[in-house]
Amino acid sequence: MIPLRDVIPSRTKPGVTIALIVTNVLVFLFQASLSERAQEAFIYAVGLVPAYFTFSTMFTSMFVHGGLAHLIGNLLFLWF
Repeated sequence: MIPLRDVIPSRTKPGVTIALIVTNVLVFLFQASLSERAQEAFIYAVGLVPAYFTFSTMFTSMFVHGGLAHLIGNLLFLWF
C-alpha cells in the first residue's frame, strides 16, 4: 500500500519539493508540445548524453522524462 500521508505533523510546507514538481510538470508539458524532431533536438540539448557530457546537462537532465508514466512515478516518489 502506498502511503499518502503520515501522522507526524509538520510545521513547514515542502516548498522546494513543490517547486521541483511544478518545474518538472512545466518542462514535460513544454516537451510534449514539441514536434517529434524538435523533441529529439530538445533531448540532445538538455538531456544527459554520455558522449557529450557537460555539468550543465547533468542538472537539466533531471527535468526530462520519457513519458507520462515516467513523470508520474518520479514525482510520486519525490512527494513521498
